[in-house]
Amino acid sequence: MGEVKPIAIPGIHKRFLAHFLAKEARKDLKILDVGAGHGAFSKTLHEMGYEVHACDLFPEIFYYDQIECRKADLTQPLPYEDNSFDVLIAIEVMEHILDHEVFFAEARRILKPGGRLYISTPNILSLKSRMRFLLSGFYYSFKPLDLHNNDGLQHVASLTLDQYHYLGIRAGLRLADVSCDRYQSTSRWLMWLYPFMWLQTRLQKIAPIHNTRTLLLGRIVFLTFLKAPEPAQSAPR
Repeated sequence: MGEVKPIAIPGIHKRFLAHFLAKEARKDLKILDVGAGHGAFSKTLHEMGYEVHACDLFPEIFYYDQIECRKADLTQPLPYEDNSFDVLIAIEVMEHILDHEVFFAEARRILKPGGRLYISTPNILSLKSRMRFLLSGFYYSFKPLDLHNNDGLQHVASLTLDQYHYLGIRAGLRLADVSCDRYQSTSRWLMWLYPFMWLQTRLQKIAPIHNTRTLLLGRIVFLTFLKAPEPAQSAPR
């Protein structure tokens, strides 16, 4: 049995947990850890008293033996019944898959009405990332792909907030919150570019949705999607 440790970059689990706990006051939640890796975040939530389930493309590397980890390809139907979970959590997973439309549709299917999908993913819209793309052609946290490597660990998909919002709407999920783990000092130093960006969006009549402080400075973006609650039943007459 291997060591139960985070696969994500150092500090992300701690910051995401603080973000999650600030949003969720209830402990009677049924949670699915999507792309659970070695099981580090599943273990943390389970020890806090949550009902936790887990899935991963490679369940054999899930080392926390208190929880079953089911095999799941996130570009295919997930092995769970409709309306099964209060919360889905996908920490540093979205950049590893290509067919996000399938995943979002499946997330909506297996979430209970009023359920929430929490995502963390590298923020490609930070000033640091934009400068890196200008100079190298690759966003922050992305690099040239090994074209013959199919281990699922490469960062193969770089999506903007606008694209995630679009995926959510198509699946019937509402984007409820956009946050980040922390501000990058490198991006702070590049804030002198902001007046030019503001002017460009004004001249081209582009909505400045990608130029918020969170997106310009954040390192990892945290997105929360909401499945609409069931409409209230009118009382019989």
